[in-house]
This record gives sequence, structure tokens and C-alpha cells, in this order.
Amino acid sequence: MISQIFLMLYITPKLKTNPNSSSLKLLHSSTYQLLNLSTPHPMDFTLKTYKKLLQTFLDKDYHIFSFNQFILLNSPSSPLINSSTHQLPNSPTLILRHDVDRMPQNALKMAKLEHKLGITSTYYFRTISQTLKPDIIKEISDMGHEIGYHYENMAKCNGNFEMAIEDFKNNLCKLREIAPIHTICMHGSPRSRWDAKDLWKKYDYRDFGIMAEPYMDIDFNEVFYLTDTGRRWDGWKYSIRDKIQQQEKWNNEGLTFHSTSEIIDAIKKNKFPQKAFVTTHPQRWNDNPILWFNELFFQNIKNIVKKLLIIMKTK
Repeated sequence: MISQIFLMLYITPKLKTNPNSSSLKLLHSSTYQLLNLSTPHPMDFTLKTYKKLLQTFLDKDYHIFSFNQFILLNSPSSPLINSSTHQLPNSPTLILRHDVDRMPQNALKMAKLEHKLGITSTYYFRTISQTLKPDIIKEISDMGHEIGYHYENMAKCNGNFEMAIEDFKNNLCKLREIAPIHTICMHGSPRSRWDAKDLWKKYDYRDFGIMAEPYMDIDFNEVFYLTDTGRRWDGWKYSIRDKIQQQEKWNNEGLTFHSTSEIIDAIKKNKFPQKAFVTTHPQRWNDNPILWFNELFFQNIKNIVKKLLIIMKTK
């Protein structure tokens, strides 16, 4: 362990002036061993890896949609709906979503990458000062991506429904001054006792011009869900709220992935589901070695804390 700590302390400063791949791979390997994680795999959670993932989906003829596009395409009035079966053509489909919890500049990098590949996706922004950056949000919207509201009002208002709905309306107005908002998605707020979705036990988001919320309007019996929560693709083990009831069924079917390379391999071998919903958190994806290492280290600390919270809640 001492040698691994030394490697991290020695290599990290040097990466600022010489961010070469060999140093980063050595730091990556050492950190995984220090944190007692799984065997190191090829470099993951970089924009280069993300581009390879997207290109693999495209090479396998997946139609990639933002969330609002998917909802509109599945509406009965959609011209793509088969009039006899009332369903979309049976072609590979991917819904692509990004939760912008921190580092909106990373979201902009991802949006530009997707735009170059001809892909549109959904970016859900929190309305905290660190992420509510109008220039970035507008630039992403102008590329054709959907902007949505990543709401957390019940946690912010400590479970007070009346205060929470007013906070929701005010923040929705702030975002709509920057870009059109048609869908919303809850923020997990793992340290809060309040689930953001509880707000809709008393109110209806459609009353505010919102067409859909992923956790309430997607049939996960038909659509496979995958998220990089916990900076891993099997992070549901550490998730407080970003969970789907069908997860156990998918586990039994062997639909579990740890690394991005495993997903890419499954797509290439036609073993990945034909309908999928993929969520990323842009702050996790970095080509910059310092940012990459910081996210790796601190996210795994967070995973330990979240695991403890889950254990405490089950007692």
C-alpha cells in the first residue's frame, strides 16, 4: 500500500506537465489496487472511450434519440408508428441522457463530440450555481440537443410540498429563459431522506408543460437501463435512488457490465439489448489526467459512503 500511495503522490504532479498515457495507466493501475477494486481494465471514462462507445452503437445501426424525441416518436400520432401494431419499427434504439450534476464544461465537450457524430441527446441541468451556466446551456441547445430540468426540490425544501412546487416552478422558469424545456428528470440527492419524485404524488408535472419524466414514463419491461452511477456501469450496487425494479431480472439474464469495454464488446457481438436507455454523468468523463484521477478517487470514496447509507437504511 505504501508503494501505491507513493506512486500516486509522485506521478500526479508530473501529469500536470507531462500528461502521457503511460503515466496515467500506471496511476490508474495503482489507484485500483489501493482502493481494492476489480482488476484494472483498459483506460475507461475518457472522452476517447465515450466516442468509441457511440461509434459502436452507430456501426450496429442503433437509432439514437434524445428522451423527448423518443417520447414523441412513441406517441400514437407519430408518423413512424405502425397503424396495425401501434408500435415503432423493430430496429435497435438507444435513448441517450446526461445528468449534469457538476462541471458543465464537460457536458459541453460531450455535446460537441455527439454533434460531430450526428447524434442528439438530452442534458438535464441542476439549477445550482455550479451548473446553471446560460452560455453553456444555450450552446448545447443550439446544437440540437434537448435541455431538461434535473430537479431536486423535495430535498432542497426538506419535504415541504408547497415550498417544493414553488421552487420547481421558479427553477423551471429560469431554465426556460435559456432553452425550451419539455422533459424533467429527478436528481438522486443521496444524502436526503426525500425522493424528488415524491413531488408528483401531490402534483402533476404535465400541468407545467412537461411531457415526460424518465422514471415515470418509460416502460423498463421493454427498455433496458444502464447508468454510470458510481463511475462504473454496475453502480446500482451503490445507488440510493437511481435504481430500476427490473435490475434483478437483468442480472439473472447476464445483462451486467462493469466497464465500457464490456458494453462495446456486447454490442459488437449482438448481445446488447435492442432497446436501451443509457445515462451518463459528464463530470466522470475526462481526458485530462488530473481531473480523471480526481473523479476516480473521490467517486470511490463516495461509493463507500453510499454503501454504508444503504446498509443503514435496511437495518
